[in-house]
Amino acid sequence: MPTLYTAITNHGFGHATRTAAVLAELQQRSPDIKLIIATMAPRWLLEEYIEGDFIYHPRVFDVGVIQIDSLQVDREATFEAWQQIREQQAGLIEAEVKFLEENHVDLIFGDIPPMVAEIAKAAKIPCWMAGNFGWDFIYRDWGGKFMEMADRLSETYSHCDRLFRLPFAEPMSCFPNIEDVGLTGAIPRHSAEYLRKKFNLDSDRPTALLTFGGLSLQSIPYQNLANFPDWQFVTFDRDAPDLPNLTKANCDRLRPVDLMVVCDLLVTKPGYGTLAEALRVGIPLVCLTREGFLEAETLIAGVKDYADHLIISPQEFYEGDWSFLNMSPQAPNLANADQLDMHGEATINQAICDYFGIVVEAAQPTSTT
Repeated sequence: MPTLYTAITNHGFGHATRTAAVLAELQQRSPDIKLIIATMAPRWLLEEYIEGDFIYHPRVFDVGVIQIDSLQVDREATFEAWQQIREQQAGLIEAEVKFLEENHVDLIFGDIPPMVAEIAKAAKIPCWMAGNFGWDFIYRDWGGKFMEMADRLSETYSHCDRLFRLPFAEPMSCFPNIEDVGLTGAIPRHSAEYLRKKFNLDSDRPTALLTFGGLSLQSIPYQNLANFPDWQFVTFDRDAPDLPNLTKANCDRLRPVDLMVVCDLLVTKPGYGTLAEALRVGIPLVCLTREGFLEAETLIAGVKDYADHLIISPQEFYEGDWSFLNMSPQAPNLANADQLDMHGEATINQAICDYFGIVVEAAQPTSTT
């Protein structure tokens, strides 16, 4: 049985969900591939995307960025956590090489913890990665004491054998072998008709989905919803207040992409997974800016180029009256925006199947309801 070991960065939920979407499509293509997923993202989150079996292997190989919420970062806590991992690195690599040997791993796939390249090198197993940025890119922008860390991680990434570079990417020039691919993401499971009936949503009223990643935001100003009684709002926030035009959709393993098909507008923060799935579904979006996290600039540039959009500041979101809901989204900057490749997971998984010598037809995903 061919065995794929996937390591996912220890940062939020976005890397886990976008990688799980790729693995779900791979599993549909070839159920015989044994999947091992090394991450601290919760198993239930992975199971929202991957329906078949996989081995859950909780491990911490990197920090990402420690955050206060979905917009605010804690640089000092991030630096201290990285120092702890650096002290443990030799032991982590040794233990993981042994695990790889015991489980007869044939190929390593990462999104996008640097240490996995070192583990692969020590184990003499090919290492592939997918992403739109490396952590060296984020830390180098912070300067100061983060520069040495960024240089070290760039050197580590250089041991990766193959990078699938996702859209809206930084150059990622430290990777020696780069292949550009299309957007990745999950497929909506349900029809708009099913969701309207389930949540008692009117088809003739505008509907907005409010979603801000696994950490959400602090103090979302839900009181502004009273200014828009003709609108319907949908949230995954369990702590949101009970309001007549607000629906809580945290049930039945629903994901943001599932609700997008019934909404007219997405209000969100810069995150690759949510933005990629919004573009694939074709929903206009309102995107908050984000300071101190350089990836946000590449993502917002992609939004402007390819999506019907409005870009607002956190101040407009937190302190304003949400008058942006009355504004018409701006059209994409690029005239050929509709030519963006929407099927990056198919390209990645075809390469994996080719490596394993597996000949299969592409999976044909369908809605379940």
